[in-house]
Amino acid sequence: MNKNYTKKDIIKLVEEEDVEFIRLQFTDMFGNLKNIAITSSQLEKALDNECMFDGSSIEGFVRIEESDMYLYPDYNSFQVFPWRPQQGKVARLICDVYRPNGEPFEGDPRYILKRAVKEADKLGYRFEVGPECEFFLFHTDENALPTTITHEQAGYFDLGPVDFGENARRDMVLTLEEMGFIIEASHHEVAPAQHEIDFKYDEALKTADNIMTFKLAVKTIAKRHGLHATFMPKPKHGINGSGMHINMSLSKDGKNIFADSSDELGLSKEAYYFIGGIMKHMKGMTAITNPLVNSYKRLVPGYEAPVYIAWSATNRSPLIRIPAARGQGTRVELRCPDPAANPYLALAVCLRAGLDGIQNKIMPPKSVSRNIFVMSEEEREAEKIEAIPGTLIEAVHELEKDEFIQEVLGEHVSEKYIKAKKTEWAEYRSQVTEWEIESYLNKY
Repeated sequence: MNKNYTKKDIIKLVEEEDVEFIRLQFTDMFGNLKNIAITSSQLEKALDNECMFDGSSIEGFVRIEESDMYLYPDYNSFQVFPWRPQQGKVARLICDVYRPNGEPFEGDPRYILKRAVKEADKLGYRFEVGPECEFFLFHTDENALPTTITHEQAGYFDLGPVDFGENARRDMVLTLEEMGFIIEASHHEVAPAQHEIDFKYDEALKTADNIMTFKLAVKTIAKRHGLHATFMPKPKHGINGSGMHINMSLSKDGKNIFADSSDELGLSKEAYYFIGGIMKHMKGMTAITNPLVNSYKRLVPGYEAPVYIAWSATNRSPLIRIPAARGQGTRVELRCPDPAANPYLALAVCLRAGLDGIQNKIMPPKSVSRNIFVMSEEEREAEKIEAIPGTLIEAVHELEKDEFIQEVLGEHVSEKYIKAKKTEWAEYRSQVTEWEIESYLNKY
C-alpha cells in the first residue's frame, strides 16, 4: 500500500483513469470528513497547493478575519473511488491545511498527529496501529432517513440467513480491498445489526487516514444496500455499543520493541512504560478517545466496554489488554476508544502519553488478572483501581487538568475543543428525556 506518487504520476493517473472530479479531503476537529470538489482542469493548481477554502466556515477552525486556508494534498493518498460511475470517475486526495504564510495550520488534526509522530521519530520509533472498527447497520425509513430499526437477530460471528447485513458487509470488504486495504477479519458482532471489519495495522498517520476512508466507504456501501451505517457509540439501550479498539506497537529498525522473551509476560521495559504513560494520562485523554455525550452510555459496567483504568495480559475486562501474540506481534490494545473519536487526535494522544511513559520510565501498577467488574468497590480501592470519567463533562474537566495532553493537542485545539464540548454538554443537560417522563411524570 506504500505508494510514492509524484505530481506527474497523479496527472497521468487522472488522465488514464478518466477521472472527472477530485475531492480534496480534510478532517475537522470533531473528526468529520470535509471536502472540496474540483474538476480535473483544476488539478494542477491543487497539486501546487494553490487551492483555497474559507476556514471560518469549518467549526473549530478560525474566525472570519483570518479565514483563508490552503489545502496541500498528500500525493500518496490519491485514490479513485470504486463506487462511483465508470465514466467521469471521482478520486480523492487527503490534504493538510496550511495558513497563507505557508505555516501548517495548528488546528488541523492531521498536523497534530504528524507532530506527535515526529516526537516518536526523534527517539527512533515508528508507531504502528491496527484499529478494530465496529458499527451498526440499520434500516432507513421511507424518506431514506436513518432509524435504529433492524430485523435481524444475529449474534457474535453468526452467518447466513440471520445476518441481513452480510451482503452489505461482503460488499464493503470487497470495496475496501479494491482500495488497497488489507482486510484481516470481518464478522458479526455481539449485538443484532452490529458488525466489525478489521484492517491491517500500518504506520499511525496512514492508519488515521485509513480510518477516515474506511468510515466513508462503509457508509457509502451501506447506503447502496438501503441501509444506514452508524459509528455512533451506543445507538440502542440494553445492547452493546460500538468500540474502536486500538492495537499499538513501537518498532525500531523494523523490530518490535515491545517484545522481550526474557520477561515472564514477554514484554519489554518500553512496553511497560508505554502502558504506564497511557494509564497516567487516561483520564485526560478520555474526552478525545470518547468524544460524545453518547460515548459514556457505552462505558458502563455490563456491556463488555471497559470502565476501569487497569491492564492485563489475561482477561478482557480492563482498559488495556495485551493480546496473546508475542514476538513481532506484541502489542498493547486500548479498549475504551469509540469510532466517533477523531482518529488523528486519538492516535496523537495515545502515542504521546505512551512516549511520556517511556521517557519518564513510568511503571504501571501490577496487572489485574481477575474480572474487575465483579470486584467490590472496597477491593477496587484496595488495588487502587480508578474508573475513567463517567460523563463527557467529567472527561472535559480531566482534560482541563492534564496540561500534557493539552500540549499534545496544542493551544488552539484544546481551547476550541473544550469550549465546544462544554456547549454540547449544556445542550444535553437541558433536555428532558423519555426516561425522565416515564420515571417521574406519574410519580410526582
